[in-house]
Amino acid sequence: MSEITAHPFSTATGTDVRVRFCPSPTGTPHVGLIRTAMFNWAYARHTGGKMIFRIEDTDAARDSEESYGQIIEGLRWLRLDWDEGVEVGGPHGPYRQSERYDIYRDVIAQLTASGHIYESFATGEEIEARNVSLGRDPKMGYDNFERDLSAEQKAAYRADGRSPALRLRVPDTELSFDDLVRGEITFPAGSFSDFVVVRPNGHPLYPFVNPVDDALMGVTHVLRGEDLLSSTPRQIALYHALIDIGVTTFVPRFGHLPFVLGDKNKKMSKREPESNLFHHRDRGFIPEGLLNYLALLGWSISHDRDVFSIEELVAKFDVKDVNPNPARFDQKKAESINGDQIRLLEAADFAERVVPYLAAADVLSEPASDADRAVLAQAAPLIQERIALLGEAPAMLGFLFVTGENLVHEADALKSLPQTAAEILAASSTALRAIPEPDWATDRVHTVLNGTLLDGLALKPRVAFGPLRVAVSGRKVSPPLFESMEILGQAETLARLDRLAQVVGTSAD
Repeated sequence: MSEITAHPFSTATGTDVRVRFCPSPTGTPHVGLIRTAMFNWAYARHTGGKMIFRIEDTDAARDSEESYGQIIEGLRWLRLDWDEGVEVGGPHGPYRQSERYDIYRDVIAQLTASGHIYESFATGEEIEARNVSLGRDPKMGYDNFERDLSAEQKAAYRADGRSPALRLRVPDTELSFDDLVRGEITFPAGSFSDFVVVRPNGHPLYPFVNPVDDALMGVTHVLRGEDLLSSTPRQIALYHALIDIGVTTFVPRFGHLPFVLGDKNKKMSKREPESNLFHHRDRGFIPEGLLNYLALLGWSISHDRDVFSIEELVAKFDVKDVNPNPARFDQKKAESINGDQIRLLEAADFAERVVPYLAAADVLSEPASDADRAVLAQAAPLIQERIALLGEAPAMLGFLFVTGENLVHEADALKSLPQTAAEILAASSTALRAIPEPDWATDRVHTVLNGTLLDGLALKPRVAFGPLRVAVSGRKVSPPLFESMEILGQAETLARLDRLAQVVGTSAD
């Protein structure tokens, strides 16, 4: 094996940039994982480079096709596309590690022949015993003592029925790199020992297959979570060997993204609902809103702006601007950002996005009928300025898609009615009946009710219109009252006022 001292790092810029997203298909997609995907995607799109999407599915006990499908589903929902990888192909396939074992075996053979990896027969117990015998901490780990086993020693181990693991011969020098997020980082010589890259059963491990795939796929920038920082010097050490045997010519640039923290400023656990990507989608986050907020977990477009489009993110994003400090997932702020993005949608687009949530709540069927779509086209703009999540739409709009007889008056809404509710409903009904049907419109209804209740009965708006809101929607909070009455029409509105009047009269008796 030749002595390796030089390890040139990638100098790729612009269209030569190649990043990758390579999750393991275990469990539902985590928001921290998705943020990593988004930052890689944004950097590729910003530079004009390429994003590679491969799957690290070599852990048969934990990996699942269900999880694989969920990762694909999540990325497609968020519109984070990729240039090479699973589902789309490319020149460096296959893009699932479970299909690349022949490739790994070939690289292992080259590294073995060149002396960069060697056979190691020692068990964990033997390594601990050796440390004790030398007066060291038994947990100190392996000290490279098998680097130069003789052929006779290896044959003796095999005669005892032992199969060797393969370890990488780590360069006896310090390893330094310029982290794109954290700056210069140096690991002194001896920071870690020769590490196992292939198990005794022949199964290659993550610290081997991950850098090998990056090298073979020409990855120039590795943007990944801070939790993987400790493994970076091992990857660089392997790159030394891969450069030496001609698999690649450079080490990628590394950038370690900050932790996403959850409750009590601890790293967000998979057990927390907020960590689950689909929890947010099911509640009514839109892709623009969730991506906007996730981008703020470690990056900002400017010191005084939180809301921006995906196009603006791509135009401005540079991994060098990512803040290395941990970022806390704030549910309320996330919802606020989502609400801001909802308000930026075109009215027709917003109405269309609401349909699945209304259908899931049995407010309407999917596909929606022409009549329901006509109502929705009128009603959706009334709540677009008022909701933070699409999942709020069924409660806000449901009353418009049922008949008055089937409308449910919520208990807290009935409790909120003033003692004068019967008088207010009676006066309102009389006044509204006097409006000619062709003139039934928001402005006319508003004017008539103002004159009847505010001027005629000298009531304050909150007292005057509260019973009408309960009558029309069954709720204390609803879309704008007079616009809702216009959508319902005169006959339906009057029927609802009469029905609540009967409820109030019955309760009074």
